[in-house]
Order: sequence, then C-alpha cells, then structure tokens
Amino acid sequence: MCGIFGYVGEKKAVPIVIDGLKILEYRGYDSAGIAGVESGKTLFYKDIGKVDSLAKMIARKQLKINTAIAHTRWATHGGVDTKNAHPHFDMKQSVAIVHNGIIENHLKLKAHLERENIEFLSETDSEIIAQLIGHYYNGDLLKALLKSLLKLDGAFAIAGVHQNHPDQIFIAAKGSPLAIGIGDNEYFLSSDVNGFLKHTNKVIFLKDGEAGILHKEGFEIYDCKGKRAVKQIEQIKSNNYEISKLNFEHFTLKEIHDQPESISRLFVSRFEEEFGSVCLKDMGIDESELLETSRILILACGTSWHAGFIGSYLFESLSRTPTQVEISSEFRYKNPIVLKDTLVIAISQSGETADTIAAVHELKAKGAKVIAICNREESTLSRITDHTLLIKAGPEIGVCSTKAFTNQVVLLSLLALHLGRMHHQSKEEAVYFIREIKKLPQLVVEILKQSKHIETLAKKYNHFNNFFYLGRSYMYPASLEAALKLKEISYINAQAYPAGELKHGPIALIDKDCPTIALCSNQHTYTKLLSNLMEVKARNGPIIAFAPRNSAGIESIADDVFWLPEVCDEFASIPISVSLQLFAYYMAKFRGCDIDQPRNLAKSVTVE
Repeated sequence: MCGIFGYVGEKKAVPIVIDGLKILEYRGYDSAGIAGVESGKTLFYKDIGKVDSLAKMIARKQLKINTAIAHTRWATHGGVDTKNAHPHFDMKQSVAIVHNGIIENHLKLKAHLERENIEFLSETDSEIIAQLIGHYYNGDLLKALLKSLLKLDGAFAIAGVHQNHPDQIFIAAKGSPLAIGIGDNEYFLSSDVNGFLKHTNKVIFLKDGEAGILHKEGFEIYDCKGKRAVKQIEQIKSNNYEISKLNFEHFTLKEIHDQPESISRLFVSRFEEEFGSVCLKDMGIDESELLETSRILILACGTSWHAGFIGSYLFESLSRTPTQVEISSEFRYKNPIVLKDTLVIAISQSGETADTIAAVHELKAKGAKVIAICNREESTLSRITDHTLLIKAGPEIGVCSTKAFTNQVVLLSLLALHLGRMHHQSKEEAVYFIREIKKLPQLVVEILKQSKHIETLAKKYNHFNNFFYLGRSYMYPASLEAALKLKEISYINAQAYPAGELKHGPIALIDKDCPTIALCSNQHTYTKLLSNLMEVKARNGPIIAFAPRNSAGIESIADDVFWLPEVCDEFASIPISVSLQLFAYYMAKFRGCDIDQPRNLAKSVTVE
C-alpha cells in the first residue's frame, strides 16, 4: 500500500497523476513512482522520498503520454529503496503494475515462476502480479489478467499498463478499495475518491473480485469468471472543506485547533434539550431495533479502538447496556458467537481499515446488524454496513488522528445518551448530560488557549525517552490514546496502564528517568489515583498531572500540573485528550520529528 492513481484520456497524463498523488500524500508513504507507454515501450520513473522528488525527476523528460498509473508506497515486503518502489514489472518489462494490499502466497508463486526461468528484481510481493500477467499474456490482456487473479491469495487493488495496449489501464480489486472517476472522454482511477474529486464526482466502485479495462472511450468491468458486470454510477457529494494548513505550522496542529468547530458541527440539530432527547434520525435505523438491543459489540483498530473503549464505558453507564469492545484484527479470528439482539458498531476514520472491514464481513455472514461510525460517506465500511453515522470531522490530513478521535467519542456519547433515554434514563438525567456535552467545544477552546503552558511542559520533558501514562475508569482508555499519540509522532516509548495495575509489575520500571503522565479527570476514582501516584513519587519518578481545577492534593504530589476545566466523568476524556494531543505535538516538534507524516506510519491501514 498506500496510494494508487491513474488517468486515461486525451490530456497529458503526467501532471494529472502527479497532482493525484499529492492529494493522496496524507495517507503516508516512503516512495513514489509512475509508469506509462510511449512508442511501444513501457516507461517508468520511481524514487524514494516525496512526490515532489519524483516530479522533479520527470520534469525534464517531456513525456507526452495520455495514459499513466502512479503509486505512493508504504513498505510491507522489502526495504525502502528504489527497486522495491512501485511500479513493478514482468521480466520483459512489457507490463507495469501498481498494487495496494498483500499477496499472501507470493513466495509459492515466485518459486513456481523461477522454475520457469523467470527472474525477479525486487523483494516485494507485488512483483508477482506483473510477472504472472506477463507470463500468461498471449495477445489478450483481459484473459491474462483474469487468469493471474485466480492464482492470487490475499488482498489487492491493482492498476497496470501493457506496452501493446498504450491507451488502456487494466484494474482489479479484492479486499482493497479502488474507485473509477468518470469524466468527459477521460477516466480517473484512485484508491481514494478524494484523489479525483476536483475533476469529477461521478464514481463507480470496484467490488471484490471484479476486474476490467479502462480506456478513453469507456470501461469494461467483469467478475472473476469473466462475465460482464453492470456498474452503477454514483455521485459523490462534494464538500467545502479547505485542505490547507492556514497559518499553522503543521496540519496536525491545525486539526487539534479544529476541534471546537468539528465537535460543534456534530451537534447541529442533534438535541431537543427540553425533552432530554438526542436525534439520530440520519442513522436510518428503526427505533424498534434499538429497543431490542440487549448487547453491544464495538469493533475498531488503533485510535478508533480507543474511542470505542471509551464508548464501552459510556454505553454501560448511560444506557446500562452490556458492551464488549474488540480489536478488529484479533476478533476476526476468534470464530465469534453472535447473540441475538446484539448491535455491532464498527468504527474507522477512513472507513477503509482492512481488519475492521474483514471482521464486519464475518459478522454480516452470521446475520448481525452493523452500524458504521466513520468520516467518509463513500467509504467501503459505509457501503457494507446496514447503517452509517458520520462523525463530520472534515478531512484529517495528519497521520495521527486528533479531531476524528474526539468526534468519534462525542458521537458514541450521543448514541449512548439516545439508548439511555429509550430505556431507563429520566428526562432530568438526560438534560444534565446534554448540558455537559454541549459545554465541550468551549472547554476545548479553554485548553487551546493554554497551549503555551503545554509547550513549556514539553520543552522541559522532551529529552526523556520513556513515559508511563496512568488513569482509572474513563481515563484508562484516554491514557491509551494519549500514549499512542506520543509514540506516533515523537517516537518516544510510552506505555499506558490502568493505575491500579501499576503495582502488578510495571512499577519495577519507575525511576528518575521515566516520567509518569497522570490523567486525573475521573472524580469517582480520584483519591485512588492519588495513592498510585504516591507510589510513583516514592520511587523518584517525575510526575506530570493533568487535573481538573480545584483537584485537592495533586499539587503536593506532582512535579508539574496542567489545570483542566471541569466536566462530568462521562465526558472528561475530551478536554484531557486535546491537552495531551498538544503535549505530544510539542514533544515531537522539540525533537525535530516529521509530525504530519511520521516514519513507518500510514493514515489508512488497508492491509492486514
């Protein structure tokens, strides 16, 4: 993986595909490449580093091709170097392909082709695709493609060109997204529709197992048996979100500062405060289905899993519904038992997370009802689930999730309130919680106004290479997310624990070189947390406390305190998470890290 873009039409292809790659840069990558056919030869250029480096490489070449494929790679198989960058080729260099996904049986296939005296040039699994197509090609490109696909195990989105078919792009998809944009006598191809929305909003999506050919006169799509597929053209709603850093140094910082607005946008027309009710009609689910829900299962990965973890506390507290939260990559292999009246909630910012999508397919096959919570209406997850709730965070360009996380938590809060009101919750309780949740945008503004204080703390502590994050109740999953932010963008080893577990092993690591970040915003467990922090202090561990104003006793224990605005326990994860996003940001800045595109990370994890 990570990004595919292609163009076929009457215009010069190179500037169009380079521009498309730049739009996909937010997904994270380590190399980039482009290929096309000119004068009966397959031409290509690829380089490690940024798309700008690739653009400079080919600027002087005066390529006149009208058809091209391009790729940004995030390394899975093989190191980060030019030979492993995409595109990849068959031995004769008649075929060039770009690929997202993982071919699980590539070693077996490679061994077979090597016995046929076919030589491989890279360490990647992707090269096997080009070699197979070249091996099977006998004048019929589609036939060679379909025959090759039958050999492949795993997930893939594929685009390629052949020297004998200079005005065509062949495509295929299974378990990895690929979309075609339809213009006027031109077609665009991308692993993310955002790549071509500036050109067209008319889109078709490839389904699993489909393959086909694009050319400027049209396209043909086939199923895995070679039968022509009828495709429906969809119109993607355009939005007015501006993809710009504005005056901020990084997208990540801008997106942290976006949160008061993004949370407020999520609230629009959601509350009927006088009745203590939350409106979720846009979810499209029958209220009777919610009334019958006796159990909730939440599936997610990474930051979305942390949001779901907080959501599990919210559902059990506010709606009294037993809730299980699972990491998708583990859950999909458990042979799960799906009980009747279980509501499944699948969370993914992009809606393209491979493990979550695979887990949803498993559950749908078992008859489960699934709600998607994501940021992309046109995403794969939205299209395969029964209902979708959009977090409305707007585009998130920084690889580490900030505003998408807070909006996920807020949306889960709204759903928990809605379920609670349908069951046991009184109007008075509901009105109280609605008023607390409506305070969140202003509380985040208060945090942002104290950015300089957080920057000072980061300056003091950025030389440390190990951190503990401790919290109880809602603050435990919040600590997991805060530690992940520090790891992601500042490359610091950070471990999060429920504070009560400290003495069950991790306390052995506490010393003067390992600061502890204490998340103190859970009033119900506050005194217990103070006792845990005393244990840290007794072992000379530095303590940085993030605590609500008027928290008694913390100043005498912690080395530094950042004061937070007060809010009820149920929603305290929002302001404290924003403050710790800022802490991670400034830590990374002082350490000179690539904040928007951290090393080794991709925005959308589209492979297992």
